[in-house]
Amino acid sequence: MYPPTSSEAGRDPWVDDDVPPGPAGRAHPPAPRTGPDVDDDGPPARRGHPRRLRRSGDPGRRPDDEALDDVDEEEFEPVEVRRPLSLTVAGFAALLGVGLVLGAQTAGPGHRLPFAFIIFGVQLIFVLAWTMAMRPPALLLVGLVSAVVAAAADTAAVQSDIAGLAPLGYLAAGGFLLGVLGQLVRRVDRVRVTDSLGTTLLIVVGVVAFATLIVLSRIPAGTQAITVCLTATGVALTVARLTDAVLPWPRLAPQVPRGAAGVVAGAMAGTLASAVLGSYLVSFTPTSGAVIGLVTAATAVLADLAVGYAEAGRLMAGEPPTMWVARHMQGPLGGFALAAPAAYAMCVLFL
Repeated sequence: MYPPTSSEAGRDPWVDDDVPPGPAGRAHPPAPRTGPDVDDDGPPARRGHPRRLRRSGDPGRRPDDEALDDVDEEEFEPVEVRRPLSLTVAGFAALLGVGLVLGAQTAGPGHRLPFAFIIFGVQLIFVLAWTMAMRPPALLLVGLVSAVVAAAADTAAVQSDIAGLAPLGYLAAGGFLLGVLGQLVRRVDRVRVTDSLGTTLLIVVGVVAFATLIVLSRIPAGTQAITVCLTATGVALTVARLTDAVLPWPRLAPQVPRGAAGVVAGAMAGTLASAVLGSYLVSFTPTSGAVIGLVTAATAVLADLAVGYAEAGRLMAGEPPTMWVARHMQGPLGGFALAAPAAYAMCVLFL
């Protein structure tokens, strides 16, 4: 038999058909690779050029990298917790709580004016402390508007036919708009009016929040609810500050002279005090007293802590410190102001 004369004879089976044959009928060998290896790491432009080493043996770094490392490794010096200051604030919180609780006992059907006068006095202290501590652009205007709103809110809470929060809400909105418009009139204050919106809102809403206690005293079992809630609030704020004077640990932030132990211990002590009071009052049980006290105590303690964070933020932003007394009265006053509507809500929902 003759050998096969097909065109496939003599060709390697692994040679691709689309590769042109060489002079001897065999395929060209593959060209050497000039690109980067698959296993190589890093961009091709940097391969073959090793990074320079410092004398210490570390790779050379750019000045920008060193600056970033310095910022990351920078540690803020923790603010010192001053024990006499914590004890003083604790005493102020205790006195404020005792005054509000005893003032609530003077309220009776058709006899709300003594309690309203006590609330108005606390509102004036709140306005003075918060305006001097936060210093809005038109400080005098915001203070006067807040005082007028406080008086109007107390009057509405006493004289309204139906005990409700609607008149207080209208007064809060009107006072806020009046304070903002008053700052827009003056060109000097107009530049910072955006920054002062939050400050004006906090002060106006704070004074109106205290008036909810007068409305709560007109509701059945409202006076007992005020006693339980404000006792829990006062105990929580006092214990939290006393704990900070003894054991300010663990620190929540280096710039805030408060400890987590005080926050937790204050909320627990306030809850325990409200549960004990609930076991002696007619309209309460230990369980209901503990639930209502827990909400108001936790609200007050967190509000007090938030004031500390806000003060630290202003100092870190470069703002000069304001009046010493006003700055440290802010926390307890803010805690009681926020606990008042919380007490009203818990009384309406659970009693």
